[in-house]
Amino acid sequence: MTEGKSHHRTRAQESTGAIERLYITMRHLFNRGFYKPMGVSGDSLRESLLILRPEIYGSIAEEKIELQGLLYVIDRLPFGIEECRYINLTSDEGYSKSHFTPIVPPKRRRNCYRIDEEQMNIEITRGRSEIYDILTHLTFLYIESHKIMKRVVVDDKGTLIRDWYKLEQAALKKEALTQKECEVALTHTANILGRTFEEVSSVYSSFALPKDKNRFLNIIYYLGKLAIDEVLNDNKREITFSPVLRERLGHHIHGERWAIRIKETLKKQGLLDKPLHIISANMHSVMNTLFTPVALKAELKKKSPMEIYEALSNSENSALRQKITKVALANGMTYLEDQSGTNINVQIFDTALLPQDSYISVAEIPEEEKPVIIVMDYAFGEQAYETMDELLKPLKEANNTYYLNVESVCIMGKAGILEGGKGDIMIPNAHIFEGTADNYPFKNKLKKSMFKDDDVNVYTGAMISVMGTSLQNRDVLKFFNTSTWDVIGLEMEGAHYQKAIQSASKIRNSIKRKVKVLYAYYASDNPLETGSTLASGGLGTTGVKPTYLITEKMLKTILD
Repeated sequence: MTEGKSHHRTRAQESTGAIERLYITMRHLFNRGFYKPMGVSGDSLRESLLILRPEIYGSIAEEKIELQGLLYVIDRLPFGIEECRYINLTSDEGYSKSHFTPIVPPKRRRNCYRIDEEQMNIEITRGRSEIYDILTHLTFLYIESHKIMKRVVVDDKGTLIRDWYKLEQAALKKEALTQKECEVALTHTANILGRTFEEVSSVYSSFALPKDKNRFLNIIYYLGKLAIDEVLNDNKREITFSPVLRERLGHHIHGERWAIRIKETLKKQGLLDKPLHIISANMHSVMNTLFTPVALKAELKKKSPMEIYEALSNSENSALRQKITKVALANGMTYLEDQSGTNINVQIFDTALLPQDSYISVAEIPEEEKPVIIVMDYAFGEQAYETMDELLKPLKEANNTYYLNVESVCIMGKAGILEGGKGDIMIPNAHIFEGTADNYPFKNKLKKSMFKDDDVNVYTGAMISVMGTSLQNRDVLKFFNTSTWDVIGLEMEGAHYQKAIQSASKIRNSIKRKVKVLYAYYASDNPLETGSTLASGGLGTTGVKPTYLITEKMLKTILD
């Protein structure tokens, strides 16, 4: 009789299990309607996140407080959320018509409202991915807050260390701190956080805002204060989901509203029967590529197109950007600022109205075949399915049904790379949906060979669509990269877009069965490299070159 072999789970298997538990738990809590993150109901979320130890959250499993992860999270949550005991996730329920001033986080397009001193409402209009994003960030925030509490509470009676009172004094001071006062406060804060004075000083300015230079001290103070109150006085923080949000989620309310407006605009302009090319990208690269040769002729005599694009990405050159926008609007571009709640703006380019000296020429194409380009801003996670699914449906009015003549769908975005570095390009041939067996192979019309003369690193292979970038885990990613899955990068929308395209073209017959698809991503980070994760900072001008190279190849390919 052979002796059974004991099986030890690898870190990748443990992490995969933690991700699955996270999403099952979040769905359960959503259906329940409320939970206390640091109470019994939040146990499973906290434990799973601590097992997973995502790269973005750095030292979440250690005693010292994670500073770069904290900065990453704070940039994606509304100003003042650390002061609030109650977080209420709502649908679009009319707060925009109230006296409440919307608070929009710097790195996430979502409307939030400070209801009173203790409550923050966050509007969810972008689907489940947004809920996952917020709940994982809040769980990280509360875990860090309890680390602070454990470092300042001395005994069961609630005795606090001297450093805490010094931090409180600085954080609550109404006047601006002098340099000396600031450095004294940072010395005490460093001791509380288990970090060096140098580490704390270096992130202090990263948290600062024009109206709140001492924001870092305030965040640490209020995170600690609410955690101390939870432990000593049992005043637990609570997250609730409004009944309207629970009823509406998954019903494509915002996506349908968004898509109908686009199709009605096309019909109104007589463009509904024209060949359509849909591009999911940012709101500048296609417009700039098409109209820079027309709007910035003088500038192009002194600089190369790529130098111009880098200048346009600089916030100081708003006059140049306005110049291009003005020319674009006068020559066939229609801009639809979002009114649906999706937070996805749209540009429609009628190529029949392009000037002769624009980037592409359609002079030789018959009038009725001159294409229309629809550029939609980035979707967020599962919202990609909702918006693309609704956009590819026919427009129904009274007794008429208008099918869209979609020739191609192009997806350009930024993604994490597993083999190269920031600014490299990824050309996928399949999308794999993390946590499921779902996989979407496709024939990508973009090829690596198209970039052979462009002095840029290009990788081909499969992409994994993750449920949230905040859950990037080194062990899971390394497995996907080195195994036969041959994954070259990760992002959040690809599988959702392809699911919508495949169902529209191959099952529902809403669009052509052989619709062309073009996917390309440029690397914003490498989660397998220490110091190169999303928490390490943005791309800066590194992303300009790959963005415009991809845009140029897409435009040439779809109009070839």
